Amino acid sequence: MSDPRHNWAFRPRFRANAFGWKASKLASQRLKEALAEIKAVARKDPLTAAEGAIVLIEKLWPAVQHIDSSSGALGNAVNKTVHGLIEVVLAAPADDALWERWLTRLWTAFEEDGVDFLWEMNERWGELCRTPERASRAADELLPRVKASWQERFGYFRGTPACLDCLRAAGRYDELLALIDAAPVLSWRHRRFGVRALAEQGRTDEAIAYAQASLGLNESTSDIADACEAILLDAGRSDEAYERFALEANRASTYLATCRALIKKYPDRAPRDILDRLIAATPEDPGRWFATAKTLGFLDLAAELAERSPVDIGTLLRAARDHLESDPSFARQASVAALRWMAAGQFYEITAGNVWDARRYALKSAAATGQSEVIAAFLDELIADAQADAFVRKQLAAPDGVRRPI
Repeated sequence: MSDPRHNWAFRPRFRANAFGWKASKLASQRLKEALAEIKAVARKDPLTAAEGAIVLIEKLWPAVQHIDSSSGALGNAVNKTVHGLIEVVLAAPADDALWERWLTRLWTAFEEDGVDFLWEMNERWGELCRTPERASRAADELLPRVKASWQERFGYFRGTPACLDCLRAAGRYDELLALIDAAPVLSWRHRRFGVRALAEQGRTDEAIAYAQASLGLNESTSDIADACEAILLDAGRSDEAYERFALEANRASTYLATCRALIKKYPDRAPRDILDRLIAATPEDPGRWFATAKTLGFLDLAAELAERSPVDIGTLLRAARDHLESDPSFARQASVAALRWMAAGQFYEITAGNVWDARRYALKSAAATGQSEVIAAFLDELIADAQADAFVRKQLAAPDGVRRPI
């Protein structure tokens, strides 16, 4: 039995209007602490932890409503917290009477949420209903409002995703697909529930086709690719998922993060093969994968990329510096590439220090690999090349650490 009198440390920190306009960082930290506290209790008392999760959900919007969330930091913290809280609630072994009370409280919190912080709860409402029977009753309650909003010219009902998920969770698949077809606009936010319904019936190819026909105005192709990839993976069709959707579905904020996501999701594929495919997908600028290849230990590939395509000068110089001792051959290749691309005028804002650093790394790594004469000849060729960037030629001709007039 849950203990509603549990002394939660987070409770007084999330009183109404607890945070001011500039308190995004503090609120994010408090959310992290609160989730950790609830998860710690969940290991011993999942019912009490679920009660605490619902308390925090109820307090969330009243506490943070005055914070400036324009940076996105607060939204990210809230999303992570709400996801964790939902998982805690779903794991609780509550009886039907208690679960009904919890659902009432959660829906009230959702309706009072001013900026849709609880969007994930809305979209997983059928799952939160926990049984097909309860989900079906919830769908019947929400359906009239959904249909009414779709009949209005600019109608909108926040609980539409909840209704669609309840129809899915209740197994009312045909009714769900018919309702989605009646929507006034094509929207992935609605149609993805239809995709799940088809997939849950084992109609994998139909689900893929339905998803690919769901791209509405200003919507992300990566979201659809992610759904299609997941369906194929669940169906045991890993090779097809990789070939058709993996690259689009796993685009991350950095090239390295993208590659690592694919390596993690497809452990049966060689990391080098995955990286080679990513490079082949961007033939116009293969150099963008230099740092990824270097970080993953494919130094031969990184050197090849730096030779084929310009790489950020700072990235090249750091690579040369960091490998002077551990791999002087790679350091020499990186520093030579830096010098060659600078001389070709590929960088807008290089400094004398960039040129001197590249020269110093090239000479030092050359000495360690028995290539001093080769590098000396290369530097002389750059200085004598009338087609090379004049600024770079002057800095190379200057004594080390002495800048020549431009």
